[in-house]
Amino acid sequence: MDYDHAYDFSTVKTFAVKIGTSWGNELSETRVRTDVIETLTSKGWKLVPEASADALVLLHGATQTKHDVSTFYSGYGGGYGYGGWGYGGGGSSTTMVNEYRVGTLVADIFDAKTKKLIYRGSATDEISDNLQKNIKKSTKAAQKMFKEFPPKAKQS
Repeated sequence: MDYDHAYDFSTVKTFAVKIGTSWGNELSETRVRTDVIETLTSKGWKLVPEASADALVLLHGATQTKHDVSTFYSGYGGGYGYGGWGYGGGGSSTTMVNEYRVGTLVADIFDAKTKKLIYRGSATDEISDNLQKNIKKSTKAAQKMFKEFPPKAKQS
């Protein structure tokens, strides 16, 4: 999380939410948008049309395929010899490559009047093939990004 330390967040009462950068999954985008709305309204902000909002929340998402490589060995026998490998005895290995998706969600909040960026929150997590896990991760991501939101004014 990063924010404008000079900005007075107590002046913001209303907000609007838009998808800034689509991640190509309309269902997920709707779910994340709903989670962000619920999280911000629980903080005392009110959702209104963009034209009358004090702040505009832009959601940016991205996914990337990652790979995990695991190698399993069998049949290497004997004691320790050169290089730590056992002498004699044949063996085999099996290498498996697993693909998984990693998603990053960024929430940028702008002052609606000045168009100045006042807050940036982000969350990164693995995206599962299990819909229920993704729903829980979406809710958790929204709560994580806004855990200590709105930022408290600095005490002089």
